[in-house]
Amino acid sequence: MSRLALNEDNSHFYFTRAGRPLTAATVDALVDQYAGTQVSHLLFCPNSMRTSYASRVWDPIWRGYDPQGPDEQPLLASLKPEARSRARGWIHTAWALDQAGIDVYARWIAAARRHGISPWLSMRMNDVHNVDDERCYIHSEFWRGHPELRRVPYRFAAWTDRAFDYGQEAVREHHFRLIEELAERYDPDGLELDWMRFGHHFRPGHEAEGAALLTGFTRRVRQLLDAWERRRGHRIRLGARVPSRPQTALGLGMDAVGWARQGMVDWLVVTPFWASAEPDMPVEEWRELLRGTGVELCAGLEVLLRPSPGSRLFQANSLDTVRGAALSLLHRGADRIYLFNYMDSETTLDGADDYPRLLREIGDPAEMARRPRRHVLTFSDTWAVGEPQAAALPATVPAGGWHAFRLPIGPRPAAGDAFVALAFDPAGGLTGEAVAVRLNGEPCGPAESANLSKPSPEGPAWRCRVPPAALRDGTNVVELLAKAALTVTWVELDILPAAG
Repeated sequence: MSRLALNEDNSHFYFTRAGRPLTAATVDALVDQYAGTQVSHLLFCPNSMRTSYASRVWDPIWRGYDPQGPDEQPLLASLKPEARSRARGWIHTAWALDQAGIDVYARWIAAARRHGISPWLSMRMNDVHNVDDERCYIHSEFWRGHPELRRVPYRFAAWTDRAFDYGQEAVREHHFRLIEELAERYDPDGLELDWMRFGHHFRPGHEAEGAALLTGFTRRVRQLLDAWERRRGHRIRLGARVPSRPQTALGLGMDAVGWARQGMVDWLVVTPFWASAEPDMPVEEWRELLRGTGVELCAGLEVLLRPSPGSRLFQANSLDTVRGAALSLLHRGADRIYLFNYMDSETTLDGADDYPRLLREIGDPAEMARRPRRHVLTFSDTWAVGEPQAAALPATVPAGGWHAFRLPIGPRPAAGDAFVALAFDPAGGLTGEAVAVRLNGEPCGPAESANLSKPSPEGPAWRCRVPPAALRDGTNVVELLAKAALTVTWVELDILPAAG
Protein backbone atom coordinates (compact mmCIF):
# COMPACT_ATOMS: atom_id res chain seq x y z
CA MET A 1 0.00 0.00 0.00
CA SER A 2 1.33 3.46 -0.94
CA ARG A 3 1.75 5.57 2.19
CA LEU A 4 3.16 8.86 0.95
CA ALA A 5 1.53 12.30 0.62
CA LEU A 6 3.29 15.28 -0.99
CA ASN A 7 2.53 18.99 -0.82
CA GLU A 8 3.11 21.22 -3.86
CA ASP A 9 3.31 24.81 -2.63
CA ASN A 10 1.77 27.91 -4.16
CA SER A 11 4.83 29.28 -5.94
CA HIS A 12 7.36 26.55 -6.77
CA PHE A 13 5.78 25.52 -10.07
CA TYR A 14 5.59 29.11 -11.33
CA PHE A 15 9.13 29.99 -10.28
CA THR A 16 10.69 26.88 -11.81
CA ARG A 17 8.68 26.86 -15.06
CA ALA A 18 9.08 30.57 -15.77
CA GLY A 19 10.12 31.21 -19.33
CA ARG A 20 9.04 27.79 -20.62
CA PRO A 21 6.25 27.21 -23.14
CA LEU A 22 2.91 27.51 -21.36
CA THR A 23 0.71 24.59 -22.36
CA ALA A 24 -1.72 22.22 -20.70
CA ALA A 25 0.91 19.51 -21.13
CA THR A 26 3.46 21.62 -19.24
CA VAL A 27 1.01 21.84 -16.36
CA ASP A 28 0.01 18.17 -16.38
CA ALA A 29 3.65 17.05 -16.45
CA LEU A 30 4.11 18.14 -12.84
CA VAL A 31 1.62 15.48 -11.77
CA ASP A 32 2.64 12.89 -14.34
CA GLN A 33 6.02 12.38 -12.65
CA TYR A 34 4.28 11.00 -9.55
CA ALA A 35 2.45 8.23 -11.41
CA GLY A 36 3.57 4.75 -10.40
CA THR A 37 5.37 5.96 -7.27
CA GLN A 38 4.60 5.70 -3.56
CA VAL A 39 2.71 9.01 -3.76
CA SER A 40 -0.92 8.26 -2.97
CA HIS A 41 -2.04 11.84 -2.22
CA LEU A 42 -1.02 15.13 -3.84
CA LEU A 43 -1.94 18.33 -2.01
CA PHE A 44 -1.91 21.46 -4.14
CA CYS A 45 -1.59 24.79 -2.36
CA PRO A 46 -3.25 27.69 -4.24
CA ASN A 47 -2.49 30.57 -1.88
CA SER A 48 -0.44 32.48 0.60
CA MET A 49 -1.91 35.94 1.29
CA ARG A 50 -2.70 36.07 -2.42
CA THR A 51 -3.85 33.31 -4.74
CA SER A 52 -1.98 31.84 -7.69
CA TYR A 53 -5.21 31.64 -9.69
CA ALA A 54 -7.80 34.27 -10.70
CA SER A 55 -9.70 34.49 -7.44
CA ARG A 56 -12.82 36.66 -7.25
CA VAL A 57 -12.64 37.04 -3.46
CA TRP A 58 -8.89 37.43 -2.77
CA ASP A 59 -6.14 39.26 -4.60
CA PRO A 60 -4.45 37.11 -7.25
CA ILE A 61 -0.67 37.23 -7.19
CA TRP A 62 -0.71 39.43 -10.31
CA ARG A 63 -2.91 42.19 -8.92
CA GLY A 64 -1.12 45.47 -9.72
CA TYR A 65 1.18 43.79 -12.26
CA ASP A 66 1.97 45.35 -15.62
CA PRO A 67 2.96 42.55 -18.02
CA GLN A 68 4.43 45.08 -20.43
CA GLY A 69 6.21 47.11 -17.78
CA PRO A 70 9.82 46.91 -16.55
CA ASP A 71 11.05 45.02 -13.50
CA GLU A 72 11.14 48.38 -11.68
CA GLN A 73 7.35 48.66 -11.71
CA PRO A 74 5.47 49.57 -8.49
CA LEU A 75 4.43 46.00 -7.59
CA LEU A 76 8.08 44.94 -7.36
CA ALA A 77 9.55 48.23 -6.15
CA SER A 78 10.20 47.12 -2.57
CA LEU A 79 12.43 44.24 -3.69
CA LYS A 80 16.17 44.47 -4.23
CA PRO A 81 16.88 44.87 -7.94
CA GLU A 82 18.43 41.39 -8.19
CA ALA A 83 15.26 39.79 -6.72
CA ARG A 84 12.73 41.41 -9.04
CA SER A 85 13.26 39.17 -12.05
CA ARG A 86 12.72 36.01 -10.03
CA ALA A 87 9.59 37.39 -8.35
CA ARG A 88 8.28 38.37 -11.76
CA GLY A 89 8.73 34.75 -12.87
CA TRP A 90 6.03 33.61 -10.45
CA ILE A 91 3.72 36.53 -11.17
CA HIS A 92 4.03 36.48 -14.94
CA THR A 93 3.78 32.70 -15.29
CA ALA A 94 0.62 32.55 -13.19
CA TRP A 95 -0.85 35.50 -15.09
CA ALA A 96 0.03 34.07 -18.50
CA LEU A 97 -1.50 30.69 -17.70
CA ASP A 98 -4.70 32.42 -16.66
CA GLN A 99 -4.68 34.50 -19.85
CA ALA A 100 -4.30 31.29 -21.84
CA GLY A 101 -7.38 29.85 -20.14
CA ILE A 102 -5.39 27.17 -18.29
CA ASP A 103 -6.63 26.58 -14.75
CA VAL A 104 -3.61 24.95 -13.15
CA TYR A 105 -5.40 23.51 -10.12
CA ALA A 106 -8.30 22.08 -12.11
CA ARG A 107 -5.85 20.36 -14.44
CA TRP A 108 -3.74 18.99 -11.58
CA ILE A 109 -6.82 17.58 -9.86
CA ALA A 110 -7.90 15.85 -13.07
CA ALA A 111 -4.39 14.58 -13.83
CA ALA A 112 -3.97 13.13 -10.35
CA ARG A 113 -7.24 11.24 -10.65
CA ARG A 114 -6.17 9.80 -14.02
CA HIS A 115 -3.10 8.37 -12.30
CA GLY A 116 -5.01 6.96 -9.33
CA ILE A 117 -3.61 9.63 -6.98
CA SER A 118 -5.98 11.37 -4.58
CA PRO A 119 -6.00 15.14 -5.28
CA TRP A 120 -6.45 17.61 -2.41
CA LEU A 121 -6.22 21.35 -2.00
CA SER A 122 -4.14 22.68 0.91
CA MET A 123 -5.02 26.21 2.02
CA ARG A 124 -2.47 28.21 4.00
CA MET A 125 -4.47 29.74 6.82
CA ASN A 126 -2.10 32.50 7.97
CA ASP A 127 0.93 32.88 5.74
CA VAL A 128 3.27 35.68 6.79
CA HIS A 129 6.31 35.31 4.56
CA ASN A 130 8.23 38.59 4.20
CA VAL A 131 5.99 40.70 6.45
CA ASP A 132 9.05 42.70 7.47
CA ASP A 133 8.50 44.34 4.05
CA GLU A 134 4.95 45.70 4.16
CA ARG A 135 5.07 46.58 0.46
CA CYS A 136 6.17 43.14 -0.72
CA TYR A 137 4.24 41.91 -3.76
CA ILE A 138 2.99 38.76 -1.99
CA HIS A 139 0.89 40.67 0.57
CA SER A 140 -2.82 41.24 0.14
CA GLU A 141 -4.40 44.67 0.17
CA PHE A 142 -6.67 43.38 2.93
CA TRP A 143 -3.66 42.69 5.19
CA ARG A 144 -1.98 45.97 4.32
CA GLY A 145 -5.15 47.94 4.88
CA HIS A 146 -6.12 46.44 8.23
CA PRO A 147 -3.22 46.52 10.70
CA GLU A 148 -5.80 46.39 13.50
CA LEU A 149 -6.48 42.75 12.52
CA ARG A 150 -2.92 41.65 13.26
CA ARG A 151 -2.07 39.31 16.07
CA VAL A 152 0.41 41.46 18.04
CA PRO A 153 -0.07 45.12 17.08
CA TYR A 154 2.21 46.47 19.82
CA ARG A 155 5.52 44.98 18.60
CA PHE A 156 7.34 43.37 15.70
CA ALA A 157 9.82 40.79 16.94
CA ALA A 158 8.91 37.94 14.57
CA TRP A 159 6.93 37.43 11.38
CA THR A 160 4.14 35.77 13.38
CA ASP A 161 3.53 39.04 15.27
CA ARG A 162 2.03 40.36 12.04
CA ALA A 163 -0.11 37.28 11.40
CA PHE A 164 -3.87 37.69 11.28
CA ASP A 165 -5.69 37.41 14.63
CA TYR A 166 -8.33 34.71 14.23
CA GLY A 167 -9.95 36.02 17.38
CA GLN A 168 -11.49 38.70 15.16
CA GLU A 169 -14.55 37.80 13.11
CA ALA A 170 -13.41 39.79 10.09
CA VAL A 171 -10.33 37.57 9.84
CA ARG A 172 -12.34 34.36 10.02
CA GLU A 173 -14.79 35.64 7.40
CA HIS A 174 -11.99 36.72 5.07
CA HIS A 175 -10.52 33.22 5.09
CA PHE A 176 -13.87 31.45 4.93
CA ARG A 177 -14.70 33.31 1.72
CA LEU A 178 -11.69 31.74 0.04
CA ILE A 179 -12.73 28.28 1.29
CA GLU A 180 -16.18 28.84 -0.20
CA GLU A 181 -14.62 29.77 -3.52
CA LEU A 182 -12.27 26.78 -3.55
CA ALA A 183 -15.16 24.42 -2.80
CA GLU A 184 -17.24 25.92 -5.62
CA ARG A 185 -14.49 26.28 -8.20
CA TYR A 186 -12.67 22.96 -7.75
CA ASP A 187 -13.55 19.29 -7.21
CA PRO A 188 -10.86 17.79 -4.96
CA ASP A 189 -11.03 14.66 -2.82
CA GLY A 190 -10.17 16.74 0.22
CA LEU A 191 -9.39 20.16 1.62
CA GLU A 192 -6.55 20.66 4.08
CA LEU A 193 -6.49 23.64 6.44
CA ASP A 194 -2.79 24.34 6.87
CA TRP A 195 -2.60 25.90 10.33
CA MET A 196 1.22 25.50 10.28
CA ARG A 197 1.67 28.36 7.89
CA PHE A 198 2.48 30.00 10.24
CA GLY A 199 1.18 28.40 13.43
CA HIS A 200 0.31 31.44 15.60
CA HIS A 201 -3.26 32.66 15.16
CA PHE A 202 -4.28 34.49 18.36
CA ARG A 203 -3.11 37.28 20.59
CA PRO A 204 -0.81 36.03 23.37
CA GLY A 205 -2.92 34.76 26.25
CA HIS A 206 -6.08 34.40 24.14
CA GLU A 207 -5.40 30.91 22.79
CA ALA A 208 -7.92 29.10 25.03
CA GLU A 209 -10.85 31.18 23.84
CA GLY A 210 -9.34 31.02 20.38
CA ALA A 211 -9.51 27.22 20.43
CA ALA A 212 -13.31 27.42 20.69
CA LEU A 213 -13.37 29.83 17.75
CA LEU A 214 -11.20 27.58 15.57
CA THR A 215 -13.37 24.60 16.47
CA GLY A 216 -16.43 26.57 15.37
CA PHE A 217 -14.61 27.60 12.19
CA THR A 218 -13.67 23.97 11.45
CA ARG A 219 -17.27 22.86 12.03
CA ARG A 220 -18.46 25.49 9.57
CA VAL A 221 -15.98 24.27 6.94
CA ARG A 222 -17.11 20.67 7.48
CA GLN A 223 -20.73 21.71 6.96
CA LEU A 224 -19.80 23.54 3.77
CA LEU A 225 -18.02 20.46 2.43
CA ASP A 226 -20.99 18.29 3.39
CA ALA A 227 -23.17 20.43 1.16
CA TRP A 228 -20.72 20.18 -1.72
CA GLU A 229 -20.48 16.42 -1.26
CA ARG A 230 -24.16 16.15 -2.09
CA ARG A 231 -23.61 18.17 -5.25
CA ARG A 232 -20.41 16.42 -6.31
CA GLY A 233 -21.62 12.92 -5.48
CA HIS A 234 -18.49 11.89 -3.58
CA ARG A 235 -16.89 12.30 -0.19
CA ILE A 236 -14.81 15.46 0.34
CA ARG A 237 -12.47 14.88 3.25
CA LEU A 238 -11.26 17.59 5.59
CA GLY A 239 -7.75 17.66 7.01
CA ALA A 240 -5.50 19.93 9.06
CA ARG A 241 -1.78 20.46 9.61
CA VAL A 242 -0.97 21.09 13.27
CA PRO A 243 2.11 21.19 15.56
CA SER A 244 3.98 18.00 16.33
CA ARG A 245 2.94 17.71 19.99
CA PRO A 246 -0.67 17.67 21.25
CA GLN A 247 -0.10 20.06 24.16
CA THR A 248 1.57 22.61 21.90
CA ALA A 249 -1.20 22.39 19.32
CA LEU A 250 -3.83 23.01 21.99
CA GLY A 251 -1.70 25.74 23.57
CA LEU A 252 -1.74 27.56 20.24
CA GLY A 253 -5.51 27.27 19.92
CA MET A 254 -5.66 24.18 17.71
CA ASP A 255 -7.83 21.55 19.41
CA ALA A 256 -7.03 18.90 16.82
CA VAL A 257 -8.07 16.03 19.08
CA GLY A 258 -11.42 17.74 19.67
CA TRP A 259 -11.93 18.19 15.93
CA ALA A 260 -11.28 14.49 15.46
CA ARG A 261 -13.52 13.32 18.29
CA GLN A 262 -16.37 15.50 17.03
CA GLY A 263 -16.09 14.01 13.54
CA MET A 264 -15.02 17.25 11.84
CA VAL A 265 -11.72 16.07 10.34
CA ASP A 266 -10.67 12.91 8.55
CA TRP A 267 -6.94 13.58 8.38
CA LEU A 268 -4.36 15.17 10.70
CA VAL A 269 -0.79 15.98 9.78
CA VAL A 270 1.44 16.47 12.82
CA THR A 271 4.55 18.34 11.85
CA PRO A 272 7.28 20.83 12.70
CA PHE A 273 7.08 24.27 11.16
CA TRP A 274 10.24 24.61 9.08
CA ALA A 275 13.52 24.83 11.02
CA SER A 276 14.18 21.06 10.98
CA ALA A 277 12.56 17.72 10.37
CA GLU A 278 11.49 16.16 13.67
CA PRO A 279 11.96 12.37 13.58
CA ASP A 280 11.02 11.99 17.26
CA MET A 281 7.44 13.28 17.15
CA PRO A 282 5.18 11.60 19.77
CA VAL A 283 3.17 9.55 17.29
CA GLU A 284 2.11 7.05 19.96
CA GLU A 285 0.55 9.82 22.03
CA TRP A 286 -1.39 11.12 19.04
CA ARG A 287 -2.44 7.59 18.16
CA GLU A 288 -3.88 7.05 21.62
CA LEU A 289 -5.68 10.40 21.67
CA LEU A 290 -7.24 9.64 18.28
CA ARG A 291 -8.29 6.11 19.19
CA GLY A 292 -11.77 5.31 17.92
CA THR A 293 -12.06 8.42 15.71
CA GLY A 294 -11.03 6.81 12.41
CA VAL A 295 -8.88 9.86 11.66
CA GLU A 296 -5.86 9.19 9.48
CA LEU A 297 -2.62 10.28 11.18
CA CYS A 298 0.12 11.60 8.90
CA ALA A 299 3.66 12.34 10.06
CA GLY A 300 4.97 15.48 8.41
CA LEU A 301 8.59 15.73 7.31
CA GLU A 302 10.13 19.12 6.61
CA VAL A 303 13.02 19.34 4.17
CA LEU A 304 15.66 20.81 6.52
CA LEU A 305 17.64 18.79 9.02
CA ARG A 306 19.42 20.60 11.84
CA PRO A 307 20.70 19.34 15.19
CA SER A 308 19.75 22.34 17.33
CA PRO A 309 17.91 25.68 17.17
CA GLY A 310 21.16 27.63 17.18
CA SER A 311 22.90 25.64 14.46
CA ARG A 312 24.39 27.84 11.76
CA LEU A 313 23.91 25.14 9.14
CA PHE A 314 20.72 24.97 7.08
CA GLN A 315 21.07 21.66 5.29
CA ALA A 316 18.44 19.63 3.51
CA ASN A 317 17.69 16.03 4.32
CA SER A 318 19.29 13.34 2.20
CA LEU A 319 17.57 10.17 1.04
CA ASP A 320 19.25 8.27 3.90
CA THR A 321 17.99 10.66 6.59
CA VAL A 322 14.48 10.72 5.11
CA ARG A 323 14.48 6.91 5.16
CA GLY A 324 15.47 6.91 8.81
CA ALA A 325 12.82 9.39 9.91
CA ALA A 326 10.03 7.95 7.76
CA LEU A 327 10.61 4.33 8.73
CA SER A 328 10.68 5.19 12.43
CA LEU A 329 7.51 7.32 12.27
CA LEU A 330 5.59 4.60 10.42
CA HIS A 331 6.85 2.01 12.91
CA ARG A 332 5.51 4.17 15.75
CA GLY A 333 2.02 4.20 14.29
CA ALA A 334 1.75 6.92 11.64
CA ASP A 335 -0.59 5.95 8.82
CA ARG A 336 1.26 7.96 6.23
CA ILE A 337 4.36 10.10 5.63
CA TYR A 338 3.66 13.64 4.43
CA LEU A 339 6.44 15.50 2.62
CA PHE A 340 6.47 19.30 2.82
CA ASN A 341 8.98 21.33 0.79
CA TYR A 342 10.04 18.20 -1.12
CA MET A 343 9.26 19.42 -4.63
CA ASP A 344 10.90 18.38 -7.86
CA SER A 345 13.53 21.15 -8.02
CA GLU A 346 15.07 23.98 -6.01
CA THR A 347 13.13 23.25 -2.81
CA THR A 348 13.92 19.58 -2.37
CA LEU A 349 16.18 17.07 -0.67
CA ASP A 350 19.98 17.19 -0.73
CA GLY A 351 20.98 15.34 -3.87
CA ALA A 352 18.20 16.15 -6.32
CA ASP A 353 19.18 13.12 -8.41
CA ASP A 354 17.75 10.99 -5.61
CA TYR A 355 14.27 12.51 -6.02
CA PRO A 356 12.89 9.65 -8.16
CA ARG A 357 14.15 7.12 -5.61
CA LEU A 358 12.61 9.14 -2.79
CA LEU A 359 9.22 8.91 -4.49
CA ARG A 360 9.53 5.15 -4.97
CA GLU A 361 10.87 4.22 -1.55
CA ILE A 362 9.46 6.54 1.11
CA GLY A 363 6.11 5.19 2.23
CA ASP A 364 7.15 1.54 1.76
CA PRO A 365 8.47 0.28 5.12
CA ALA A 366 9.84 -2.98 3.72
CA GLU A 367 11.82 -1.17 1.02
CA MET A 368 13.19 1.43 3.44
CA ALA A 369 14.22 -1.26 5.93
CA ARG A 370 16.41 -2.88 3.26
CA ARG A 371 18.32 0.34 2.58
CA PRO A 372 20.96 2.31 4.52
CA ARG A 373 19.40 4.87 6.82
CA ARG A 374 20.47 7.57 9.23
CA HIS A 375 18.66 8.51 12.43
CA VAL A 376 19.78 12.02 13.39
CA LEU A 377 18.92 13.80 16.63
CA THR A 378 17.06 17.06 15.97
CA PHE A 379 14.62 19.26 17.92
CA SER A 380 11.08 20.63 18.04
CA ASP A 381 10.76 24.05 16.43
CA THR A 382 7.19 25.04 17.43
CA TRP A 383 6.07 25.97 20.92
CA ALA A 384 3.05 27.69 22.41
CA VAL A 385 3.57 31.21 23.73
CA GLY A 386 5.42 30.89 27.05
CA GLU A 387 5.73 27.10 26.84
CA PRO A 388 9.10 25.90 28.20
CA GLN A 389 11.30 24.94 25.29
CA ALA A 390 13.74 22.05 25.23
CA ALA A 391 16.46 20.82 22.90
CA ALA A 392 18.84 17.90 23.44
CA LEU A 393 21.74 19.64 21.71
CA PRO A 394 24.16 21.19 22.26
CA ALA A 395 24.92 19.20 25.41
CA THR A 396 27.81 20.22 27.66
CA VAL A 397 29.33 17.33 29.61
CA PRO A 398 31.99 17.78 32.31
CA ALA A 399 35.07 15.61 32.46
CA GLY A 400 34.08 12.29 34.03
CA GLY A 401 30.39 12.98 33.39
CA TRP A 402 27.81 10.86 31.59
CA HIS A 403 25.15 12.05 29.18
CA ALA A 404 22.38 10.18 27.35
CA PHE A 405 20.46 10.73 24.11
CA ARG A 406 17.38 8.95 22.75
CA LEU A 407 17.07 7.99 19.09
CA PRO A 408 14.03 6.17 17.64
CA ILE A 409 15.02 3.89 14.75
CA GLY A 410 11.93 1.85 13.89
CA PRO A 411 12.60 -1.87 13.40
CA ARG A 412 16.08 -3.13 14.14
CA PRO A 413 17.75 -4.88 11.21
CA ALA A 414 18.02 -8.67 11.27
CA ALA A 415 21.66 -8.36 10.20
CA GLY A 416 24.14 -5.72 9.14
CA ASP A 417 26.25 -2.96 10.63
CA ALA A 418 25.37 -0.02 12.84
CA PHE A 419 27.34 2.97 14.09
CA VAL A 420 26.87 5.83 16.53
CA ALA A 421 28.19 9.07 15.01
CA LEU A 422 29.07 12.12 17.12
CA ALA A 423 30.52 15.59 16.74
CA PHE A 424 31.79 18.03 19.34
CA ASP A 425 32.14 21.79 19.42
CA PRO A 426 35.19 22.33 17.18
CA ALA A 427 36.47 24.99 19.55
CA GLY A 428 37.34 22.25 22.02
CA GLY A 429 39.81 20.64 19.64
CA LEU A 430 38.83 17.19 20.87
CA THR A 431 39.03 13.85 19.08
CA GLY A 432 37.00 10.68 19.41
CA GLU A 433 39.33 9.54 22.19
CA ALA A 434 37.55 11.99 24.47
CA VAL A 435 34.51 9.69 24.84
CA ALA A 436 33.47 6.15 25.57
CA VAL A 437 30.09 5.23 24.08
CA ARG A 438 27.42 2.70 24.98
CA LEU A 439 24.20 1.82 23.20
CA ASN A 440 21.42 0.50 25.40
CA GLY A 441 24.04 -0.19 28.04
CA GLU A 442 26.35 -2.20 25.77
CA PRO A 443 29.86 -0.86 25.06
CA CYS A 444 30.51 0.29 21.49
CA GLY A 445 33.81 0.24 19.66
CA PRO A 446 36.35 3.06 19.90
CA ALA A 447 35.47 6.34 18.20
CA GLU A 448 37.16 6.67 14.83
CA SER A 449 37.25 9.59 12.43
CA ALA A 450 34.26 9.61 10.07
CA ASN A 451 33.50 11.48 6.87
CA LEU A 452 29.72 11.91 7.05
CA SER A 453 27.86 12.86 3.90
CA LYS A 454 25.46 15.80 4.03
CA PRO A 455 23.65 16.65 6.16
CA SER A 456 26.65 16.69 8.46
CA PRO A 457 28.06 18.56 11.46
CA GLU A 458 30.12 21.72 11.25
CA GLY A 459 33.31 20.13 12.53
CA PRO A 460 34.96 16.69 12.50
CA ALA A 461 32.76 13.66 13.14
CA TRP A 462 33.54 10.43 14.92
CA ARG A 463 31.78 7.10 14.87
CA CYS A 464 31.73 3.98 16.99
CA ARG A 465 30.72 0.52 15.80
CA VAL A 466 27.63 -0.82 17.58
CA PRO A 467 27.40 -4.48 18.61
CA PRO A 468 24.49 -5.83 16.50
CA ALA A 469 22.84 -7.41 19.53
CA ALA A 470 22.68 -4.03 21.26
CA LEU A 471 20.12 -2.57 18.84
CA ARG A 472 16.47 -2.50 19.89
CA ASP A 473 13.26 -1.89 17.99
CA GLY A 474 11.98 1.62 18.58
CA THR A 475 13.92 3.94 20.89
CA ASN A 476 17.61 3.35 21.47
CA VAL A 477 19.66 5.12 24.15
CA VAL A 478 23.14 6.42 23.39
CA GLU A 479 25.24 7.06 26.51
CA LEU A 480 28.63 8.65 26.51
CA LEU A 481 31.30 9.10 29.15
CA ALA A 482 33.32 12.27 28.67
CA LYS A 483 37.00 11.77 29.43
CA ALA A 484 37.47 15.53 29.05
CA ALA A 485 35.01 18.38 29.27
CA LEU A 486 33.20 18.69 25.95
CA THR A 487 30.09 19.94 24.19
CA VAL A 488 28.24 17.46 21.98
CA THR A 489 26.78 19.11 18.86
CA TRP A 490 25.68 16.14 16.73
CA VAL A 491 24.36 12.63 17.44
CA GLU A 492 23.10 10.02 15.02
CA LEU A 493 22.66 6.27 14.69
CA ASP A 494 23.47 4.83 11.25
CA ILE A 495 22.13 1.47 10.11
CA LEU A 496 23.47 -0.47 7.14
CA PRO A 497 21.34 -3.61 6.74
CA ALA A 498 22.99 -6.70 5.30
CA ALA A 499 22.35 -7.20 1.59
CA GLY A 500 20.08 -9.98 0.47
